[in-house]
Amino acid sequence: MNRKISLKNILLSNIVPIAFFILTLGAVIVAKIPILFLLSEIVRRISRNTFLVLALIIPVVAGLGLNFAIVLGAMAAQASLFFVVDWGITGIKGILLAMLMASVLSIGLGWLVGRTLNRAKGREMITSMILGFFANGVYQLIFLFFIGSLIPYSKKAFLLPQGVGLRNTVDLYGVVDGALNNIWIVSIKFINVYMIPLFIIVGLCLLITFLLKTKLGQDFKAVGQDMHVAQTAGINVDKTRITAIIISTVLAAIGQIIYLQDIGTINTYNSHEQIGLFSIAALLVGGASTRKANIWNAIIGVILFHTLFIVAPSAGNRLFGQPQIGEFFREFVAYAVIAFALAMHGWKTRRGIH
Repeated sequence: MNRKISLKNILLSNIVPIAFFILTLGAVIVAKIPILFLLSEIVRRISRNTFLVLALIIPVVAGLGLNFAIVLGAMAAQASLFFVVDWGITGIKGILLAMLMASVLSIGLGWLVGRTLNRAKGREMITSMILGFFANGVYQLIFLFFIGSLIPYSKKAFLLPQGVGLRNTVDLYGVVDGALNNIWIVSIKFINVYMIPLFIIVGLCLLITFLLKTKLGQDFKAVGQDMHVAQTAGINVDKTRITAIIISTVLAAIGQIIYLQDIGTINTYNSHEQIGLFSIAALLVGGASTRKANIWNAIIGVILFHTLFIVAPSAGNRLFGQPQIGEFFREFVAYAVIAFALAMHGWKTRRGIH
């Protein structure tokens, strides 16, 4: 009986990754994409997206749930890259300068977000989501109306025709496009493996593992399990939560720079919005929840989620004759996974399940 109960619990706790694996496998079979092309795309997306998903782990451990406010870190990264492009600082120097600028800006933004979330305990996820929308409005105000007017910008080619506001797309080609990727490329049967981004991801995994074993990491876990008990034990709960959000925001900024140097262009007004949605969805697909997340959840989630992204248009075209259906489907899946996780969080909260 105990064996049946434990098996049932295992299946229920992993229902999302199991269901998504079956869905992804079916889409791969239907799409009939060449295996080498599929593997090449999966490897590239692992090196491009995993850092961003890993940035979500610390807030979950600290009891803050899914940090929708990582979009603020992504905005800081994009803002830094805009000025690196304007100043003409190319290659690895441009990447490092952008990371430094974005990190400094993200520390301030993370502190503000953490302070706000401390005033909304128990409602952190919806609050961080609204903060993301608010910050997006400020971001658009700055880069649509202030750049070229109050804030000087010398690269006129990237400004709107009236000379104020950035265009919808800023090209990184010749500046920092592929700056990390091109340092060391290993080719295995036509599959290009970008070693430096992968080493950075491995380094972050080791850093998170080490951090969670330190006193600060233990404080994160204690606060995530029970804030009242943590406070009684002498832990400064508010400070610990702010620290978790700052770390997450800084990592998101660095992850967005890694992502954008691979893409080669910045979609000025909505690249950051997609990052928040898809990173959270990938983490959940890997088996994480609003209360529990680890490195393997992030890695498995990126593989499953982005494999579906790769094959969805081809599968939609083969099934319905419309590749656009696959595009709509993967957007639907991203929102559906997040909605399911939030619904499960609400259900478990009401029943007192941890």
